Amino acid sequence: MPEMSRRILVVDDEQNMRVALFEALSRNGYEVLVAESGRMALEMMRKGAPDLVISDIKMPAMDGIELLHHIKAGWPELPVVIITGYATVETALEAMKRGAFDYILKPFPVEVIEETVKRVFAGVARPSAVSPAAARVVPAAETAAAMRPIVGRDAKLLALLERARAVASSKATVLILGESGTGKEVIARLIHHASARREGPFVALNCAALPEGLLESELFGHEKGAFTGAIVTKKGKFELADDGTLLLDEIGEIPLHLQAKLLRVLQEEEVDRLGGKAPIKIDVHVVATTNRDLQEAVAKGDFRQDLYYRINVIPLRLPPLRERQGDIPLLAAHFVEKYACQYGRPLKKLSGAALARFLAYAWPGNVREMENMIERAVLLGVDQELEPWDFWEEVERPVGMPTATVGPQAAGAVESANAQAAIAVEGQSLREVERQMIMQALEKTGNNRTHAAKILGISVRTLRNKLNEYRSQGVFD
Repeated sequence: MPEMSRRILVVDDEQNMRVALFEALSRNGYEVLVAESGRMALEMMRKGAPDLVISDIKMPAMDGIELLHHIKAGWPELPVVIITGYATVETALEAMKRGAFDYILKPFPVEVIEETVKRVFAGVARPSAVSPAAARVVPAAETAAAMRPIVGRDAKLLALLERARAVASSKATVLILGESGTGKEVIARLIHHASARREGPFVALNCAALPEGLLESELFGHEKGAFTGAIVTKKGKFELADDGTLLLDEIGEIPLHLQAKLLRVLQEEEVDRLGGKAPIKIDVHVVATTNRDLQEAVAKGDFRQDLYYRINVIPLRLPPLRERQGDIPLLAAHFVEKYACQYGRPLKKLSGAALARFLAYAWPGNVREMENMIERAVLLGVDQELEPWDFWEEVERPVGMPTATVGPQAAGAVESANAQAAIAVEGQSLREVERQMIMQALEKTGNNRTHAAKILGISVRTLRNKLNEYRSQGVFD
């Protein structure tokens, strides 16, 4: 019998289906909530997120795919099961790409949904189901970074996320490898929140940010009087992370003389404070990150081989952004929306030239570099679209180019960025991507050109010219 505290939110505009699912799942001991629309579901979730969402696709105002996008943006670890009577290969793929746990075709026997729910709760560690808007006290060790969604559908990234969730509740040490700016700490926090330790502390220590004299005390703690200046007893990061997760960021920077002590802590699961008289037992899941080649460091004698083997139990290698080119438009749209909302700026899209440059750029600073560039562009951009010169200082703005005079955005503008972000650009020309954006905006606004132009961040005249161009090419009548 499942735990009574497992809460399932059923979202369907058909009353008969809501009633049927409510009765079937309640019989199995779950606490079941129902919503008749996507917007109603989101309002309920902001007051208290469930452990699972089961949603129909075909609903007015906000369909199930759009609801899934909102859920994954605010509650990235919350499992979602999609049900529909209008299945196509395209919608099934779209649902799975967006992170749906499963996709079920109506009509289905009650046993199918019961078995699916069992698989969700058996195969997925209970999610924290936290969004920034959720009313929950967050432990002091957590920060806003803990709530950051992971944006992308690259095959390598998705495989890594699946592996991270699979090992989250084990005690095996996880080593996250990747270049600076790829999001290693975000993955570490995902592991913590997907684990059975999610209610415990998440403690992070940047091993490269402290001088050698302080690092030992920060890691292992010290007793009062252990050294000059130790006027009080202090717990180290291992003790502070007891019953939780400890992130050792940039572990490759730990000096050799501390590596032996770190190895002993990992093997014995006990820590000796500086000046202490007896070891202290700890229960900590250690996640380490590095952008160094530790095997090369071992060969050079800069890193202990036995420690390398001890921390490299579960290696996870994050791909750099240049290897996730299909995720670049998704990430760009996500950060544009984030900072437009944060700073109260008009929601703009990247121009065709800017998107082309984004796709061609090598991104040496990875996702962090992109986020910083977009934050600056959102704050300082003066044109109707975000142009290359908003991101790269060496690109000059054409002389005499008029600045934008865009008024307040339409009420649905923020949601339009989500629709734009959903476009797959792999194998498509920029002209095709542009056409799809325009078609989606028109569909979203019921072919209202004025509203569609506002959503796209272009003038009505530009939109009209684009539509005339498509007609002359025979794209549509």
